Amino acid sequence: MADDLDQLLDEVESRFCGSTSDTNPTRVSKTRSKTNRTSNASVELSKHDDIEGLIKDIFEDASFDDELVNPRASHKSSVGSFTHTPSKKCCPAYLGGSSAPFGLGTNISQRTCNRLRCTACDFSVATYDDYQWDKSCDYLFFRNSMPELDKLKSKMIRKRGSRAYACQCSWRSIQQLTELQLDQQLRWVCGKHIE
Repeated sequence: MADDLDQLLDEVESRFCGSTSDTNPTRVSKTRSKTNRTSNASVELSKHDDIEGLIKDIFEDASFDDELVNPRASHKSSVGSFTHTPSKKCCPAYLGGSSAPFGLGTNISQRTCNRLRCTACDFSVATYDDYQWDKSCDYLFFRNSMPELDKLKSKMIRKRGSRAYACQCSWRSIQQLTELQLDQQLRWVCGKHIE
């Protein structure tokens, strides 16, 4: 491996410095003992020259230069395939009972956000209309049960007008329209609504 490294260093010196400096006597003896390996080195050099030639061809190609100057000119067909869907966040986000409509919440249009996401557990917040959570619910229950409705129903109580919210780390039962930011313990944010 050391021989290969010395050979590589000699090659770099010969290419970039003009000549090899054979002042190191151990290096001189090693390079002399490698004279039988010159055929392998010439094959590697020819491969290297081929690669350099291809790179030069790419840079000299006129159409490549045009793409660098104006990359959008030749890709008009690909622009049509990419569409940006504008989205908006609730400001402020609201929680509410089952009588409150879902949608993009604003100060004027007070709708409950149905795109809530928890920043603590990185999980979508699930909502269940006309249910509330039992008082015995705990973190471990939600961590193991979300989002399987069959498991969650064991701790849900049917209550008309209420809406049960839950992610893997937090849960709430809401009956009245409330601003999300008023509950400091919840780490829920609007996950953007598509227009």
